[in-house]
Amino acid sequence: MKALTPRQIVAELDRYIVGQEAAKRAVAIAIRNRWRRQQLPPELRKDVTPKNIIMIGPTGVGKTEIARRLAELVGAPFLKVEATKYTEVGYVGRDVESMIRDLTEIAVGMVKQRKRQQVESEAASKVTERLLDLLFPQASVWDPEDAEENDRRKRTRDKMRARLEAGEFEERKVELQVEQKSSPIQILGAAGVSMEQMESELQSMFDRILPKGQQRREVTVREARRILLEQEADALIDKQSLREEAVELVENHGIIFIDEIDKVAGSGGGHGPDVSRQGVQRDLLPVVEGTTVNTRQGPVRTDHILFIAAGAFHVSKPSDLMPELQGRFPIRVELTDLTRDDFLRILTEPKHSLTRQYAELLATEGVRLQLTPDAVEAIADIAYEVNRTTQNIGARRLHTIMEKVVESVSFDAPDLETKELTIDSAYVRGKLTPLLQREDLTKFIL
Repeated sequence: MKALTPRQIVAELDRYIVGQEAAKRAVAIAIRNRWRRQQLPPELRKDVTPKNIIMIGPTGVGKTEIARRLAELVGAPFLKVEATKYTEVGYVGRDVESMIRDLTEIAVGMVKQRKRQQVESEAASKVTERLLDLLFPQASVWDPEDAEENDRRKRTRDKMRARLEAGEFEERKVELQVEQKSSPIQILGAAGVSMEQMESELQSMFDRILPKGQQRREVTVREARRILLEQEADALIDKQSLREEAVELVENHGIIFIDEIDKVAGSGGGHGPDVSRQGVQRDLLPVVEGTTVNTRQGPVRTDHILFIAAGAFHVSKPSDLMPELQGRFPIRVELTDLTRDDFLRILTEPKHSLTRQYAELLATEGVRLQLTPDAVEAIADIAYEVNRTTQNIGARRLHTIMEKVVESVSFDAPDLETKELTIDSAYVRGKLTPLLQREDLTKFIL
């Protein structure tokens, strides 16, 4: 894991997310505290628990983006779940612990990717030899009693290897034995019974017991190289060490983002939807508090996973959550509504700003799109005004507006004769005036 200081973390987040300094500081401190915990003696380390965070703010202000960018920045396994999915009618046989199992599988993928890079050169050399065996089987047979013939075959094989590495045989067809993936086992259980763990355990048991299905396929050398590289790399990776590293990564560095936590903050009146909400909170509590969850990779302790909860809290408030759950989220940060200046910064400052994304997309068609400063200001003004007068969806409003502004250009881009296009304030307002008039009318329609 990267040992970044809080200031460095905030500086990196600033490259992608505008404003929300309080939230950035809170997550930066939480991540740095993980590094600090790793420096402590083992007997003290096990008692230092993460300080989980609740982010309070309307949709589209950057809650999810902060958590996702943070995990990407430090190389931590990250999972986003909606708390409301555990209250859905028909949500049978799955429990809140499934988030830990999903996070563990994400960690397995991350560790496997890293280990593959470590064995890539060794695997590539093995793939080259296997391709030579498939392409020129006669040059791969050795006669223990004929040294002269063996020497001739070796020279032939070396020449073919040089040509193969130069890419001369990429389109030639070869026959491969490809392993067929086994179908996932589906188990139907009664309502209220968690079947997910049983499914995963049975699946892994059958994977071990049943023979792997093999299928012969005729593919090009280019495709065969990809398939064989995957097979050889997997064969070189120690499966036990892969599981252990994945579990360790989850336990000490995993981040789970629980969105819409405000939707399960019910008062618990004893009947109706509040009972379901209270049930989700009770199920969440042991996972956030610290428990052991059985996964396909082995038992995973959740004591040191960082949980970041988020919600708009328009109707409810954090104090409506169960006191025990509130206590597991000691840090609360409020994210502010986006202002007109924030919209202006979002359009221009981030590394992959929205205006740059559209310019690069159209550049693939040879169209050079340029937005004048007054056009960008007009887009920011309109986004702020529409959010203020109708439903406030935060920065997502910019996607709606930008798409409308460049809609005709995007449609006609392949056929345009003039490949230079400048969009100014008048063009923006001309495209958006009908939309604004319709938005105003919707307020008076029942």
